[in-house]
Parts: sequence; structure tokens; C-alpha cells
Amino acid sequence: MPDIPFGSQIFDLAFHPTASVVYTGQLTGHIAAFSYNDETGAHTERFTHRPSKRSCRGLQLNEDGSRLWTVGKAKCLHALDTSTGELVETRESAHEVPINRITRCMQHLLATGDDDGVIKLWDPRKEGAVRTYTQHFDFISDFAWLEDKKQLVATSGDGTLSVMDVRAKKTEPSAQSEDQEDELLSILPIKGGSKVVVGTQLGILSVFNRKKGWGDCVDRVPGHPHSIDALCALPSSYPSSSSTILTGSSDGLLRAVELFPTRLIGVIADHGEFPIERIAIDRAGEGHWVGSVGHDEVLRMTDLREVFEDEDGNEKENTEEREASSSDGEGDEAEPRGAQASLKRAKEDSDEVSQKGAAETDAHSDVEDSDEGVKEKRKKRRKKDKLSGREAKRGKNEVEADKSFFSGL
Repeated sequence: MPDIPFGSQIFDLAFHPTASVVYTGQLTGHIAAFSYNDETGAHTERFTHRPSKRSCRGLQLNEDGSRLWTVGKAKCLHALDTSTGELVETRESAHEVPINRITRCMQHLLATGDDDGVIKLWDPRKEGAVRTYTQHFDFISDFAWLEDKKQLVATSGDGTLSVMDVRAKKTEPSAQSEDQEDELLSILPIKGGSKVVVGTQLGILSVFNRKKGWGDCVDRVPGHPHSIDALCALPSSYPSSSSTILTGSSDGLLRAVELFPTRLIGVIADHGEFPIERIAIDRAGEGHWVGSVGHDEVLRMTDLREVFEDEDGNEKENTEEREASSSDGEGDEAEPRGAQASLKRAKEDSDEVSQKGAAETDAHSDVEDSDEGVKEKRKKRRKKDKLSGREAKRGKNEVEADKSFFSGL
């Protein structure tokens, strides 16, 4: 597991769609690019650029990977040439407050969301924003793009998600959920886009069924002991990719979790006690390297082939059995099933799923740019539950590995 060390916290990462290059945005405002060996993960620095002294919170590449868009606390929208690392465009005061997220919807359409819940659509060929949405009143935490309907889905710290049809000229969303009574932190389409899973502050995965509307979730999957700050899909080459997701939690564990039926496949990477901010897979999500970043100032690269494939390149899981059980257990209001796989670096926790007493956290508050570094997220009370990867009282380096880890995969 090759690691790329940094001298400051990393807020976001982005992989080049066709080349073995990864880009990171840091607390210090630096944008760093590294090339890596596709087989070993060995890395070499390509360039470092600092378009702003304020923190960089979000990165997004254009379709061919020639231009890297960055956003952050400076409220600006910057563009870098990925071949030279030089700044080629700056849009000053793109938002009135710090920008938290950016995503690419179509070839000539970007979306940005700020700390006040304002969402803007941008055409890079035009000077100003083409549309502005103001339905949210708290930070925009994540975006999901639904290609079939040309819809942009945004999650917010105000406890709701909203759906915007980018083809419509109106500035109101086409749908908005009810208050979920929890901060919504991450979002990911699953089941071929027919459903959407949302990660929350209290460690619950909320599942929305598009056919049943966006008013409320149809399933709630508890089990993560802390907030679910990042979600990522497996490459489509894996038979289980439609229902297996990667989750990054503030407890520092990167997990592989299968839904319908719900079970923990295993822990993919461990950032210690440091929260995970973002996760991504190379080659536009179709590669085999998954990168994860957090408060430990390290880009952790994990080879998915070592986790999911055997020596012949086949997925370790008996997919026919899994798909059969999935079809039997899946339902819009089905009860989630417990984790069955052994955990890496930890033994299986209690079967009870605790949803009580999650302490308040504020992972998306402004981070002061100072020599003292970043303030950690507010500490949350540790609990035992099915998706926990460590014992509550066990030290960071005192783990008990189960010999049968991944033996059934």
C-alpha cells in the first residue's frame, strides 16, 4: 500500500481520466500532481502550484483531463493546465462565501456549491454563472450527476437534498426532500442509477428510490460508528459494482459495504484515528487504485485487486450466491442485514446497531490557514456496532486480526 506524504491536510483528490496521474488540493492552497506506476504505485512528483494562500477544498478535471478546476476558501474558481501546472484562468469572487464542492455535469457545464448553500452552474466558455440556485441554507456537501435525466442532485448540511434539471431555465429545484433530521454529507447513485445512497452525520446510509420520488428515503442502513463523509462506487468490471460501495468515515476507516442484503465486506484502508475526507478510483472510476485522503496528511493508495480479485483476476466473492440472496433480500423497505465478513485489523463487534449518542461534529467548518495546522473535527463518542472496524477501547496499534479475514470472499 504505497502512501504519498504531504506536509498539510488534503481536502480533495482527483485522478486523470486516462493517465496515471493524481492531483490533490491542500489546506495550504497548494495543488500537487503526482504520477504513479500503475502496477506498483511508486510515485513521482510532477508539479506543485499555489493559486491561492487559502485552502483548496475541491478539484475537478475536464473531460479529457487537460484542465483542472479548483475551488476553496478564497471564493474563486481557478483553472490549471495539467500538462504544465500553470494557472490559465481565474474567476474572482465566483461565490460570496467559501466554495465547498465542485463537479462536472457535462462537457461544458460545471457546478459549484458554497458554505451558505448556494449552487451555481458554469459554462467555461462564458464569463459568468449561467444559473444560481438558493434552495439550501447550509453548506453544500456533495453532488451527484444523473446522466439519463440530466439532473444534478445536491446534498446539504441543512438535512435535505435537492434535484435540479440543468436543461430547465428556472432557478428552483425540480424536487427537494423532506428534512432528514441529520446532516447529509455524501451521495452516490447505485443499482444502475435507479437508487441513490446518502451518507449522513450519524453514520446512517439513507437510500432514495428515484421511482418513488425524492420526498423521503425508502431504506436506512445503520452501522457506521461515525459520520460517512465520502462515498465511491466500485469499477463496473466487478459483478457486484451495482450494489457494493466504498465508504469513508470520520473514524478513519475505508470500508467496502454491500447493500441488499447489507453486509460489511471488509476494511480496505485505515487512516488511524484521522477522519477520511475524500475517496476516488483512478481511470475515471474504472481503474484498480483507490485513493483516500484525510486529516493524516497522507494520500493512501490501495490496490483493489488485492482485496477483490484472486490470482486469476476473478472476483473472490461467489457472485451467483450473492446475487441470489440480494434478489431475495432487496426491498424498498427491507430490514438491513448484519455484517458477515471478518474485519481487517479488528474482530467483529456486537450485533446491536447503536444509533444513539452521536456527538455533534462540524467537519465542514472553515479551517484557519495557520502554521499550527488544521483543527481536528470535534471528537465523537465511540460506540460498538456492526460496521465498526475497531474496538472502542483498543489503541491505534493494538489490533486483533481475525485469521479468516477475506477467506470467504
